[in-house]
Amino acid sequence: YDRSSLKVLATVGEPINPEAWLWYHNVVGNKQCAVVDTFWQTETGGHTITPLPGATPTKPGSATFPFFGIVPVIMSDEGVEITEPNVEGYLVFKQPWPGLMRTVYGDHERYETTYFKKFPGYYCTGDGAKRDKDGYIWVTGRIDDMVNVSGHLLSTAEIESALVEHPTVAEAAVVSHPHKIKGECTYCFVSLKEGKEFSDALVKELMDRVRKKIGPFAQPDFVQNAPGLPKTRSGKIMRRVLRKIAVGDKNVGDITTMADETVIDKLFQLRPPEA
Repeated sequence: YDRSSLKVLATVGEPINPEAWLWYHNVVGNKQCAVVDTFWQTETGGHTITPLPGATPTKPGSATFPFFGIVPVIMSDEGVEITEPNVEGYLVFKQPWPGLMRTVYGDHERYETTYFKKFPGYYCTGDGAKRDKDGYIWVTGRIDDMVNVSGHLLSTAEIESALVEHPTVAEAAVVSHPHKIKGECTYCFVSLKEGKEFSDALVKELMDRVRKKIGPFAQPDFVQNAPGLPKTRSGKIMRRVLRKIAVGDKNVGDITTMADETVIDKLFQLRPPEA
């Protein structure tokens, strides 16, 4: 198709990893389009962080400047604003904007507890973030999608990004799994590109890739073949279902919003015997 008229590309939903960002920018956008990443936030459905006009992130990924009137802050666990670069914390907002969520229907107390109690005076998104040396904010993923492995707090999105850099991997999803010694470990679901085969050699390559990219402590304990992933009709991965599959619990809960329910049985069949 002729894409020469395109000026702006948009992305929403799952975190966009560097490989996907580069493909989107280089192939779909002919290296001439700004990539706008819409930060919806699952619970609130509505505020946007976009690059400023003319600005292009120096590195691919979910790296953005805030839109006018949006005032994000990166906050430490102790409730102190983090100003130095490359230090991860909580993404919060320090002033309201027109699209701010105002309540939870029928349960305003829950709304206040969820979004304002942790850091009084700030709106807590539940996302982690860090600011790089150029001032771009990197949204690293949901705080509840973090895994604590032997005292190391890991972002599942970071591990997923390392996995999809492998030339045979089309998509990856990482969840936590109980571990007797570490407390938690990571359980990885990988979908391969067409024509590629899942093997023990590939599992070792993927584990080594994560080990080298992030560190020995981040090496996954389990890597499972996933021909398909449970997703909503809008394409969002249902991680709560994957967490159930990882531990072998067939009580996966409500799946009425799932696009293809048949993937669940297939994933249970492909679970590693040692999991």
